[in-house]
Amino acid sequence: MSYPTRVKLVEVGPRDGLQNEKQPVPAATKIELVHRLQEAGSKEIEVTSFVSPKWVPQMADNAEVMNGITRLPGVRYSVLVPNMKGYEAAVLTRPDEIVVFGAASEAFSQKNINCSIAESIERFAPVVEAARAAGIYVRGAMSCTVGCPYEGDVSPERVEYLARLMKDIGVQHIGVADTIGVGTPIKVRKAMEATLKHFDINDVSGHFHDTYGQALANTLAAVSMGVWQFDTSVAGLGGCPYAKGATGNVATEDVVYMLHGMGIDTGLDLDKLIDAGVFISDALGRPTQSRVAKAILAKRASAAPCEAV
Repeated sequence: MSYPTRVKLVEVGPRDGLQNEKQPVPAATKIELVHRLQEAGSKEIEVTSFVSPKWVPQMADNAEVMNGITRLPGVRYSVLVPNMKGYEAAVLTRPDEIVVFGAASEAFSQKNINCSIAESIERFAPVVEAARAAGIYVRGAMSCTVGCPYEGDVSPERVEYLARLMKDIGVQHIGVADTIGVGTPIKVRKAMEATLKHFDINDVSGHFHDTYGQALANTLAAVSMGVWQFDTSVAGLGGCPYAKGATGNVATEDVVYMLHGMGIDTGLDLDKLIDAGVFISDALGRPTQSRVAKAILAKRASAAPCEAV
């Protein structure tokens, strides 16, 4: 089996990872997290979202965070936008990329953004047009591509339908997301195959949550198809406010450990990633959710010299 020699990881911890936190996370902490992630080698960072603070209060400091980060050359900073109002606010902060989103489930679309799938695409069409005219790259995210908390299983035909609509409005890259983490490798493979009917393999990525412990297996299944781009979240941060019970995204540290063990380059420093994960986990008052980080932190602790009594 032939695997890609390099995999690109889009770090979504600052946005998707923190959006569902109940306690306020200070802007300074979010900015420091971005700085630590880019220090660890992250070249693609999803920083924040320009959604209504009424619905996602954790992202109310979006402009402050975007304006507060020290940008490094070669790093692409992206933001999620739900509509033209969000885009107009976002563009003032000079994002390199915007992310628009839709669901492969009608019920989830209604619960998440109060409109049908087709209506959501109509809403995003002028956003995509404006962004591309401004030279801003447009990435699309497809939620619930294998399962929905309201409808259950989602068919590949629904995924293909949404992928076609995204392609038709000018989305340049598409993410296939298992939003509630119920996917298994065969289901993920079918969702990917449906997406690849409309997008090239170089313009497709995976976004897997680990609710049922399947995220690494699903990542490997996609890698075996030649998919080489994935969204991951440091320390396994994450969850969706509209998907009850969904836990965090697959931990960046866990994916990096697996890929490096397969001889696949990510350009990321695992030790520095673990440190970034510890930083944000400490700020949230709980341990990292990364299995790899826990193991390496325990190894570090056992190797540390004992203090003289």
